[in-house]
Amino acid sequence: MAQKLYAGAKLRETRQRLALTQKDFAGKLGVSLPYLNQMENNNRPVSTTVVLALANEFGFDVTELSTGDSERLVSDLREVMADPVLADVAPPLADLRLTASNAPALARAFLHLHQAYRQTHERLASLDEALGRADASTQPSPWDEVRDFFHYCDNYIDAVDRAAERFAQPVREETNIRVKAVSALGNLGVTVSFDDTRRLRHFDRQADRLTLSLRAAPETQTFQLLLQVALLTQDKLLEATLDFARFQSDAARAIAKIGLANYFAGAALMPYTAFLNAAQETRHDLEILATRFGASIEQVAHRLSTLQRPGAKGIPFFFVRVDQAGTITKRHSATRLQFARFGGACPLWNVHRAFETPGRFLRQLAETPDGVRYISLARDVSKPGGAFGAPTLRFAIALGCEVAHADALVYADDLDLTRPKAFEPIGISCRICERVDCHQRSVPPLERRLTIDPDARGVLPYEVG
Repeated sequence: MAQKLYAGAKLRETRQRLALTQKDFAGKLGVSLPYLNQMENNNRPVSTTVVLALANEFGFDVTELSTGDSERLVSDLREVMADPVLADVAPPLADLRLTASNAPALARAFLHLHQAYRQTHERLASLDEALGRADASTQPSPWDEVRDFFHYCDNYIDAVDRAAERFAQPVREETNIRVKAVSALGNLGVTVSFDDTRRLRHFDRQADRLTLSLRAAPETQTFQLLLQVALLTQDKLLEATLDFARFQSDAARAIAKIGLANYFAGAALMPYTAFLNAAQETRHDLEILATRFGASIEQVAHRLSTLQRPGAKGIPFFFVRVDQAGTITKRHSATRLQFARFGGACPLWNVHRAFETPGRFLRQLAETPDGVRYISLARDVSKPGGAFGAPTLRFAIALGCEVAHADALVYADDLDLTRPKAFEPIGISCRICERVDCHQRSVPPLERRLTIDPDARGVLPYEVG
């Protein structure tokens, strides 16, 4: 049975962007004014007639009507409502969905408010450190603010992506991107040198000299070259994008600028159209793509998660990187699967096992509590320090998508997608996971009755009703 499409906020935003009244918009869509009003308020689903009219009349990419943003908000709101301080007043899931669909700005404001509360609570918990700090505030963490910016942009920044693609276009067939980056810096009077240093990149503005580490892998050196190109040649574009984002602090703006420069570097190393075509041709074989574009496995996986250009979208992937403690250090999802904003990832997920099998891809068929099934690919991406005694950075990444796209993945070959028991049960956060029989549960689920029997003990010290 097809899922009904409720996209009132998107319809309203589209009408306002076109500067049309409800009456004029309804006329162009071929529906009555009351019917349009009901759709904009999510009292009725968007009809097939309206979807076709949007595409034919306005050239609208109908995939933009998807509920991706709404699902992200619902997931974030559920996790916030799992905070013990809200346990007695947590609204039902249906109310959260209505809020995310009908009042997304209010939902985001509530998330920011909860972030401020958490930060204040954490400062009070470490009072000795907090006392005497002049910068204590209730603003969101700069890292959280930047993370949310990319999260709600679907991890795709169109203007920066297209600028990087234009930069990457070869002037001569034999010119590769590394040569082009060095040449672009040379045109600005910047000298590129290499040194046996632990710092990946250092730019001396006084001497106009960029120094890269000899210890870094070639793909890392190329990425850092392109990042410096972005900072020096794309400053106006980056600043305009930052103005649009309206960050609340100078620290968040500075972090976001580096993030945008990183985005440019990845998009130049793997230009959108060429990379999308190669990904489809190779059935998303990360190793082939890494070799073809001179990139690392992690860079390729991250880039695959950004292929959300309107009118030319790739497979909606999720991408996550975790450290050995299970803390999520990078996260993005263009799928219905959303990651915990606070804490680590589900321990049943194969990304945690990747540390045990270095250099190997692990495949997992997984099912979330909402019944959606995914194929997940995990691998360690540890980075040696390049010298004896230098610390090794140990991370693991996971890349995945819904099983509906399995035919487009080489990693799905020979997996039995028809057997229900082949799919391992995973969740997002214990507090919002409704599985009652999980042997790895760390805390009880919200909104579920617990039974404690002093005379009996199972895997957990309680039973979930």
